[in-house]
Amino acid sequence: MLQTRDLIWGLLFIGCAAAIQVQITPTQGEISVGESKFFLCEVVGDAKDIDWYAPSGEKILPNMPDIFVNRADETTSTLTIYHANVDSAGIYKCVAKNGDKEAQATVQVKIFQKITFASAPSPQEFNEGDDADIVCNVVSSPPPTIIWKHKGSKIQVAKDVRYKIMDNGHLQIRGIKKIDEGMYNCEARVMARGEIDFKMIKVVVNVLPTIRARLSEVNATADIGSSALLACDADGFPEPTVTWAHNNIVLETGDKYSLNEDGSELVIKDVKKVDEGDYTCIAKNKAGEKAEEVSLNVFVQPKITYLNNQTASEFDDQVTLTCEALGDPTPTISWSFENRVFTEGEQSLDRNIVVRSHARVSSLTLKNVVFTYAGQYLCTASNSIGQDNQHMYLEVRYAPKIQGRVTVYTWEGNAANISCEVEAHPGASVVWFRDGLQLPSANTTNMKLYNTQTVSYLEITPDSQNDFGSYNCTATNAMGADSKEFILIQAEVPSSPEIQQVEPFSSTAVVAFEEPDSMGGVPIIKYKVEWRLPGQDWTGSEHDANDEMTTITIVGLKPETTYEVKMSAINGKGEGESSPASTFKTEPVREPSAPILEVKIQDRGNTLKINWIKQDDGGSPIKHYLVRYKAVSIPSKEKHVSDWKPEIRLPHNSEYVTLNGLDWNTEYEVHVVAENQQGKSEPAVISFRTTTDPTTIPDAVDGGSGLGTGAIVGILIVVFFLLLLGVDVTCYFLNKCGLLMCIAVNFCGKAGPGAKSKDIEEGKAAFTKDESKEPIVEVRTEEEHTPNQGGGGPTEPNETTPLTEPDGKTVKDDKTKGQTELKNATDEVKTVPNEAPQTNGNESKA
Repeated sequence: MLQTRDLIWGLLFIGCAAAIQVQITPTQGEISVGESKFFLCEVVGDAKDIDWYAPSGEKILPNMPDIFVNRADETTSTLTIYHANVDSAGIYKCVAKNGDKEAQATVQVKIFQKITFASAPSPQEFNEGDDADIVCNVVSSPPPTIIWKHKGSKIQVAKDVRYKIMDNGHLQIRGIKKIDEGMYNCEARVMARGEIDFKMIKVVVNVLPTIRARLSEVNATADIGSSALLACDADGFPEPTVTWAHNNIVLETGDKYSLNEDGSELVIKDVKKVDEGDYTCIAKNKAGEKAEEVSLNVFVQPKITYLNNQTASEFDDQVTLTCEALGDPTPTISWSFENRVFTEGEQSLDRNIVVRSHARVSSLTLKNVVFTYAGQYLCTASNSIGQDNQHMYLEVRYAPKIQGRVTVYTWEGNAANISCEVEAHPGASVVWFRDGLQLPSANTTNMKLYNTQTVSYLEITPDSQNDFGSYNCTATNAMGADSKEFILIQAEVPSSPEIQQVEPFSSTAVVAFEEPDSMGGVPIIKYKVEWRLPGQDWTGSEHDANDEMTTITIVGLKPETTYEVKMSAINGKGEGESSPASTFKTEPVREPSAPILEVKIQDRGNTLKINWIKQDDGGSPIKHYLVRYKAVSIPSKEKHVSDWKPEIRLPHNSEYVTLNGLDWNTEYEVHVVAENQQGKSEPAVISFRTTTDPTTIPDAVDGGSGLGTGAIVGILIVVFFLLLLGVDVTCYFLNKCGLLMCIAVNFCGKAGPGAKSKDIEEGKAAFTKDESKEPIVEVRTEEEHTPNQGGGGPTEPNETTPLTEPDGKTVKDDKTKGQTELKNATDEVKTVPNEAPQTNGNESKA
């Protein structure tokens, strides 16, 4: 079938065979900027030339840039427009010529701009609080209509004054907030073409950092190798970076400083005083930066920097000791000497010692120097951080000063030392004289000289009365000299002691006396006591003397006998005169005196050791000691216990008794009696309390529960009975045995639950329906051997069984039971004191 175009051209050719016809296909064109398009110029008739003319009227030459003309054959020519732009728009003309014949056709080319997003970057970042201008530059022809959307909805600028669409299509958000962050849709529309396009733009809102120091001030101590931690916490978006600066210098990790991973913590190592000051914590992100200052206060322990030894001479007007110290806070300085402490101001009533302090310097001024000022002084510098101590020595030069006992006693043939104690600085030389002659001389053989650094000893062994008398000690140094006379005196024997009282007993007597009026110049070393029957020889004994001796006891006397007694004192010189004899008569034979007791609690708190000291035996040897004790009160019981334990008899030479297994936290009374042939002494009495049982719950010890031992045992019995009953019921229902089973069979004539036949009651085997299973066997004779079931007889008591009948009555001794059984039960009770049975007051305990 012929094409329409071909038909038209055929008709034209027939109708106008002689004319030239020109047609451009397409007849009009629209080209988007940047696109390319061609136009075909077709000629009907003979045409020698086919040319194209631009909208400007200029002929388009072949091979021009962006516009290309190509004649494919004699009847067609093609115009191609490459990469069209707005300048390419206009009316293009195709002209065909052949001699004087000419024909032409035109085509109008329109250039339009498609929707193009010239500038719509994503993401776009803004700082919180700024007026954000979200850029979306769209190019098209005609100009597009811009619509903005957020979170799927069109932004209604009329409803929110913070939004505004600018003339250039940009979206403005006044005072943008973090909640405004997200994806925004910039949509462009050209209604004439129904063209639409959009661009998604990510909006990021950066938040200015906030910063807070954990501590605005940090304290540290210098020069002790310690570190200081400065820290601040920063927040913002994006996450801010944190740096530290000091004196406008940014600090980095190194030998002096250390920063953690996010920079929030700064550690200053080995803090020094120069590290003190303000440190700036800086947090920075895209939104900006914030800074916070942290102050580092560096305190310094006191350190004494100046303290020197001093030298002065006695009787100088004054000497000043100076002590300087560094530290922050400024240290206070004090002085001490021996046991005295000197602070600011005048330190003595005579105003000879004055302390003055200024800033970090303190001076101790000693006026009218005396030799006692010499010695070691301590300077102490202290502040709230610590303290420092240093010693200095004040050397005082002074003339010798002789000290020592002036009189020395001895006797012929007994060596004695005369001590010349010399204090001097510098050290002094010491010389001894007698009657102007230096000792020892060539003619003296009974004198020797011994020297130490501070004492010179002159040892004299008197040969005769001539060696007693005055001796001179002279000490000399560069500051001067001093001398002193010492007297060597002939010692005498002591005078007699004075007997004040004699207190007689049956076989002993106590002599009370006063020491002699005269010691004879040398100490008394012994006292001699002599006694006798009137008219017979004296018998005596010597006793070493001591400062507290005022009585001496005579032993081995006969009862009811008259004696005479006298005393004398003995010193190094010899025995002095005896005192006048005193007469006394011993007591008749009688009972011994009560011993003196003392108690000692052993490591285990309910075991005690009672010691005693023997007193007068009453003129007859002690045969034995009798000990008995009882509990006076027990806190856990309401009544007082007054029963005495069995009496303990101990040999005559015993000195103690040990009581074991006593009740805890109980007061006891102990009596100890000494017995001789005449009878018993009065009891020596002592009371004590045992300690609290370490295994007892404190509330129970304090009476919180109020339950006695019997009540606790009763509760245990009830619990035990209920437990047995529960087991028996279980056996009755599950295994068809036990006490309840026996009662049901014997008294009620009923079989237990689940019984299959009478064979079970007769003790025969019963089988289940499944004969392959084992038989269930019940032996009725078990009840005859089961203790404590169905009113069975009592069992042998053990350490948890109380010795009482179920009704609470005390178990009486059974004639059918042997003494061995009773003894065993009693031993069991003794080993467990807390579980002993309660008895009435008139019943004896086993």
